[in-house]
Amino acid sequence: MISVIMPAYNEERALPDTLRALFTQQGDYEVVVVDGGSTDQTRAIVESFGFIDSASASRRSADISRDTFHVSRFTFHAPKGRASQMNAGAKEARGEWLLFLHADTVLPPGAIQRLNEMEADQTIQAGGFMHQFSGDDWRLKLISFLDNFRCIRSRIIYGDQALFVRRALFEQLGGFPNRLILEDVAFCESLIAVTTPLLLSPSVVTDARKFLKMGVWRSFLRVLLIILHVEFHLPVLPRAFFQDIR
Repeated sequence: MISVIMPAYNEERALPDTLRALFTQQGDYEVVVVDGGSTDQTRAIVESFGFIDSASASRRSADISRDTFHVSRFTFHAPKGRASQMNAGAKEARGEWLLFLHADTVLPPGAIQRLNEMEADQTIQAGGFMHQFSGDDWRLKLISFLDNFRCIRSRIIYGDQALFVRRALFEQLGGFPNRLILEDVAFCESLIAVTTPLLLSPSVVTDARKFLKMGVWRSFLRVLLIILHVEFHLPVLPRAFFQDIR
């Protein structure tokens, strides 16, 4: 079974489309949304999709059977921060694969079934997906191209690439390091020391609104600086560099 772990914080704009797309996936999986204290309609949206709050109901009551697959939906709460929220979700998850999906990112069709089929192949321990942004802006396509080139070269998978990893390996590596920024990069640096993550296509699609709101060229510079930071192990970038845009 696949455990899709989704950290969420004030994601009322993108979350409905992400969940609608996710629940069209066929396969054997559960979805665990971990809220970081949202103050918008995120929690109401999650409830509208049939999620059961772990504090108020048993897990069994959240199981939903369909004609061709079985899916469970739960919501948990953790202190704000992707590392904190994803680690909390991983502790509650039951699947062989842990798939970490951002609340504004949509999986390609057939992704869950593909991972189900890979469960028996122990030579595959981790991986992620190629990436693209929503919309047709050529500048965002350029950013995705550069990011995918970086990922093919380094195998460092960013959080918006739907990283998946076997539970045992995730626990062996100690989960995501407890840091406010670049927790995905830090985890993958440990990951590639013990395995070579698989990169899958077609791509996941991330809502472009945050990049557009920040400004595409400013976002491009931000991505470039992150890539240089990771590639050349530069000093830690300031927290203000990772401003929270919704």
